[in-house]
Amino acid sequence: MELDDAGLEINGVIGLRIAKLMRGGKAAQREAQRMVSEKMLAAAKAGTSLMAGASGDKIVEQYRRKVAANAKRLSRNRTRRKRK
Repeated sequence: MELDDAGLEINGVIGLRIAKLMRGGKAAQREAQRMVSEKMLAAAKAGTSLMAGASGDKIVEQYRRKVAANAKRLSRNRTRRKRK
């Protein structure tokens, strides 16, 4: 069930990110760069955690915390107005 919930949360963040990328501009470029660097860091952290003996559930929990933070950040940015 944990993976099902994580999948739904991840899909929500993907949708928010796609919307931001579609708007283009500097914010979209920053988001694309952030997305790539986050993926690399998350993979490294998962690998390190696995080598240290962490369970699969612990790895999923780490990802879910990051996904929740991204959802919050992307939702908040979506309601902001553009600066002139």
